[in-house]
Amino acid sequence: MLEAGPGKILPKRSHPAPAALKMRQMSRAFVKETDETVEELPERAISPHPNFVTAEGLALIEANLARLQQEHAAAQAAGERAALAKLGRELRYWTSRRTTAQVIAPPSNPAEVQFGCTVTILREDGRRQTYRIVGEDEADPSRGTISYVSPVARALTGRKLGDVVRAGTSDAEVVEIRS
Repeated sequence: MLEAGPGKILPKRSHPAPAALKMRQMSRAFVKETDETVEELPERAISPHPNFVTAEGLALIEANLARLQQEHAAAQAAGERAALAKLGRELRYWTSRRTTAQVIAPPSNPAEVQFGCTVTILREDGRRQTYRIVGEDEADPSRGTISYVSPVARALTGRKLGDVVRAGTSDAEVVEIRS
């Protein structure tokens, strides 16, 4: 056996730590068997752009809020903690979007492409495409609506009939603008 003293180094232990120092498992005696671990969800990202919406976009936000409030009440009544976490996150997002919504009325007789307009372009390959420029939350390209902050909408905004713009990977001519 080595004695500790000035200038003497004790060897490292080669055996495991005593059982008393090991982590003990927590007793589950007072934990309900039905307890579920609720994963903490990250907040939905809020766009840094102004929340411009059409009248239809505002109606969409309000419909989402009403639906989510009903679902939240049902989840609360049923004690569904995971659903409450998810619905709470969605409610916070849509409440924020409702609070910041700025309704922009479409122009009555637009001479140039702007928010709320429907614009038709003719691509170099002969395809005609029609888009309505709307708010971020109401955009659905498969239905012909694009966000005002999308690259195509940005390229089209401010353009007049006959203007040629770069729309995606090809050029396109503005052939119709309507409200």
